[in-house]
Amino acid sequence: MILLAMNTRMFADVHVIQSFDVPVPDVPIKGARIRVVCAGACYHPKRSPSLGSLTSVSSASSLATESSVEGDFPVILPHYGVRDAALFPGYEVAGIIESLGSGVTDDCNFVVGDRVILYPFEGIPNGYVEYLVVHDLKYLIKVPENMSLSIAAMLPAGALLAMNTVFAAHEHVQQLLKERPEDQVCKILIVGTGGLALWTLRIAAYYFSNVQNKVTITVASLRDDGLLMAQEFQQVNVVEWNEGLYEKQLIERTMDACQGQVDVVIDYGTTSRSLHRSLQCLGKGGVVFVIKEVADRLLPKFSKRADERQQNIKSIEPGSLDQLSELVQLVASGKIEPPPHTVYPAEEAMDVVHKLCHSEIQGRAILRFYPAD
Repeated sequence: MILLAMNTRMFADVHVIQSFDVPVPDVPIKGARIRVVCAGACYHPKRSPSLGSLTSVSSASSLATESSVEGDFPVILPHYGVRDAALFPGYEVAGIIESLGSGVTDDCNFVVGDRVILYPFEGIPNGYVEYLVVHDLKYLIKVPENMSLSIAAMLPAGALLAMNTVFAAHEHVQQLLKERPEDQVCKILIVGTGGLALWTLRIAAYYFSNVQNKVTITVASLRDDGLLMAQEFQQVNVVEWNEGLYEKQLIERTMDACQGQVDVVIDYGTTSRSLHRSLQCLGKGGVVFVIKEVADRLLPKFSKRADERQQNIKSIEPGSLDQLSELVQLVASGKIEPPPHTVYPAEEAMDVVHKLCHSEIQGRAILRFYPAD
């Protein structure tokens, strides 16, 4: 039996979708074969030494994104969706167990037909495939009956990364609140209004609920429609980072919205200009959290400057398997509400990636391989 696999690549503004036949993979002896039903549109990054930038081989696409030039002048950058976290690194798959290996025992807690999501492990395939294999069942998590596979597909990368980021920020905030007077608040700035930022707002609302009167959150939006989405949250300030403005204006606008420098920045931007701006808005002793791929690329440039300002830049890992299990239950129980998402046929992957790169899709984009859960 031969199946269709897809890999969508993007270079500059030219989109090329590659479709090719691949054999159905054999079922691992102690693993499982999964029929993919839904997949989140995100990318799998890797370094390209020849480009000096972030090159990505995607579960949806392959992207080449240029670092911005830092300076006090307006700049126009390509791929807005990468900058505002509408498109982010990861691998998101939800599907159905089609076969179990011959060495799987009856007490494995899985049966053929179970709906599952896949924790992103080393060795996951690049590109979309209709069937994939898992050599160790520990990477599979059952999807509760009351959760659709399109929502489940949003959890293994974007939501999990946001959860791990909130955990790190929460730990820092708790320590600050212990050290400060009772009437002093902790200020948090979230940069980006794509999928990662939307998940972060929802997860933070849950985990900061016990100190909500002592924490203020401001969202720095990189696009207009993000302003409307961020305003659904009470007690969340919004400031627009219009890249057509001068750097000094943007920093002053942000400081006004935050009522001074902030204590924590969660920066989902991917450019040096975004990180430079975040550090300018961060107070002495403050911490800025950035995703690992961005930290690996920009820390050598900014670490000395941060040390001089007595600030910390911390890299955030994707998150753990235990965190993903907890997240599934929190979303299924309604304690954390997922952001809006739109489901597209997998055949439209090229168009979806194009729209995400230009921030033309609100919330998350999910590709569906089969018509029903």
